[in-house]
Amino acid sequence: MDETKKGKIVKVAGPVVVAEGMTGSRMYDVVRVSELNLIGEIVELKGDTASIQVYEETTGIGPGEPVVDTEAPLSVELGPGLIESIYDGIQRPLDSLVKAEGAFMSRGSAMPGLNREKKWHFKPSVENGVDVVAGDIIGEVDETILVKHRIMIPPGVKGKLEDIKEGDFTVEQTVAVVVDEQGDRREIKLMQKWPVRNARPVRKRLTPNKALITGQRVVDAFFPLAKGGTACVPGPFGTGKTVVQHQLAKWIDAEIVVYIGCGERGNEMTDVLTEFPHLKDPRSGEPLMKRSVLIANTSNMPVAAREASVYTGITIAEYFRDMGYTVALMADSTSRWAEAMREISTRLEEMPAEEGYPAYLGARIASFYERAGRVDCQGKPEREGALAIIGAVSPPGGDLSDSVVQATLHVVKVFWSLQARLAYARHFPAIDWLTSYSFYKQYLKEGFEDKERGQEMEALTVEAMELLEQEAQLLEIVRLVGAEALSPKDRLSLETARSIREDFLHQNAFHEVDTFTSLDKQYEMLKTIMHFQKESLSAIAAGVETGPIFKLPVREEIGRAKYIPEKDMGKIAAIRETISQQIKKLQTTAAAEK
Repeated sequence: MDETKKGKIVKVAGPVVVAEGMTGSRMYDVVRVSELNLIGEIVELKGDTASIQVYEETTGIGPGEPVVDTEAPLSVELGPGLIESIYDGIQRPLDSLVKAEGAFMSRGSAMPGLNREKKWHFKPSVENGVDVVAGDIIGEVDETILVKHRIMIPPGVKGKLEDIKEGDFTVEQTVAVVVDEQGDRREIKLMQKWPVRNARPVRKRLTPNKALITGQRVVDAFFPLAKGGTACVPGPFGTGKTVVQHQLAKWIDAEIVVYIGCGERGNEMTDVLTEFPHLKDPRSGEPLMKRSVLIANTSNMPVAAREASVYTGITIAEYFRDMGYTVALMADSTSRWAEAMREISTRLEEMPAEEGYPAYLGARIASFYERAGRVDCQGKPEREGALAIIGAVSPPGGDLSDSVVQATLHVVKVFWSLQARLAYARHFPAIDWLTSYSFYKQYLKEGFEDKERGQEMEALTVEAMELLEQEAQLLEIVRLVGAEALSPKDRLSLETARSIREDFLHQNAFHEVDTFTSLDKQYEMLKTIMHFQKESLSAIAAGVETGPIFKLPVREEIGRAKYIPEKDMGKIAAIRETISQQIKKLQTTAAAEK
């Protein structure tokens, strides 16, 4: 190591260490701090003095101790072995560290992100002698039963491929060689490294116009997310943010799931870590971990590592997107990430902006969410990848005017507003249908194989939303003068809106059938509720009172439609027949009485 890149500590302030004698160092270089070899990153340079954010506990470190620059930015290792792994914020494998050091990790522990001993069987997909460029897929490894890990030419490499061979290799062994125009040889390994703060390159960004199905009715029908889209889930404590994130991780229509627990309480992260290995992937029946990567950085871990964990997660997600996969990234919660930025900014003595957050808060949040998208990947064969980001936000007291919420809403295209009043009324998911929105709504119909059904679903959701908005206005009148003052038509609107809320929007995450609803079943359920509204309107026009309509036996069947398994979906269509018959009977009785 060049001695000019070796400095010494002059000041320690929590996670921030100031070192002098750092001439020649660069911003965001990774450094090793003190004799304990703590990992840190340069975040500010003034002459030969560097301010370093340290990713580990700095207790006991003092002035005069050495700081060594590694001359490389904070990077992650990308290659076979990522799937099924549980990392901390700077890609140290927690399960391997537990085996090596026990339950309590010592400071300065350095363990590579990918296993160096495990051998993977590499199968080439191209021949020797072909010209390759960055992003070209040259072969694959069966990483798990669900994920084929495509080995790509790293960014910045092009030339003629030589010495490619099939066989069993560790991530550090050479599987091929690329010779460029100057005759320089570049060894291609199963593993590549990438600096976490830089977005990985793509050929072209595409419009996110394909719906990403989650199986959650309130999301898919009213506030859908697109493949490559961005969503924000803000809400106060106890409104179910974490359960929403878990549900999406389990059921979302993505081939790879990256879950970042950045700064949430340890018991919540423990739930994820204990629950995920036992969850079954609904499409294959295999454990969900076979296509997941978990990054655990709880609130009792060093504050600076929270900031890094978000970038570590997004870089891993981009890598799988570049292979041509649909990836979903859950960040829980970005408020804790912002708080880590605030703490480090305070230690650096930067001028605070609103609520003490740094002035660059909005820019950092935007740069994170802008790494989402549906893209045309670099290299051959031509392929399309997508990376969707769903960020939970935990504003103090559920205050949506909080700086982190507002900065996030300026960037994301979907807003799922969790409300305490719905959670206290035991309505889950507690997403408020009156304040939430989605700019991808127009693409929902693309999720249906039957285009006519897609267009009909779009019309049904518009009609249902009008009834829910009407209900909010009518309830004000009911509070003032009572339900008797309403016309029969308005009373019916209230009753149908209640049915939409309780029978469609309310969903039980812990019920084996209700936990997931396909788009086709959602269509059948909503069509049944709106069919009841239409038939009842015609009955009211024929002089039938609302009382007998509301007491029809079929109402119970509508409420229980959510528990009908997907294979028996024909039963939901049969409920519509029953509605028509029972209302026709009421009309006949009313006509006879006249």
